[in-house]
Amino acid sequence: MKKIIYKNPNDTANFDIKRFVKSINRYAKISEKEANEALKDFDQYETLHVSCLVEAGMKLIAAKTDEQTAREYFDAHAEYFDEGKFERLRRITGYLVGTLDRWNDAKKAEESARVKHCVNSAIDDAERLAALETQAMAQNIAYAQ
Repeated sequence: MKKIIYKNPNDTANFDIKRFVKSINRYAKISEKEANEALKDFDQYETLHVSCLVEAGMKLIAAKTDEQTAREYFDAHAEYFDEGKFERLRRITGYLVGTLDRWNDAKKAEESARVKHCVNSAIDDAERLAALETQAMAQNIAYAQ
């Protein structure tokens, strides 16, 4: 039986295909057979992040109806993608900061004069993607890309 991860790794539930189909059928008429076919790519994984199900649901809905309806489905489940919910925390000149709002002009000037190094310049995107896939496979967890 597959497990579904929701908000964090401790927040899991058993996957229920009937529940998945029911959630999709609010937007488009999809059979259980079609849903199973769409999820075949995830057969190798014991655990799925809920974002994989949302992505699969969007593809099914878009194929049956239109992109707008698929977008409505995504918007209803967007909470599982955590977009924009993390504040960036950086170590700058010895301080851990999220924003530079409370810094004085001298500290802001010091920060802007720093040499900024790009992580992506060290390795190309293909290598980075391969490393991420290797990590996910090691934990036997599928994540939507």
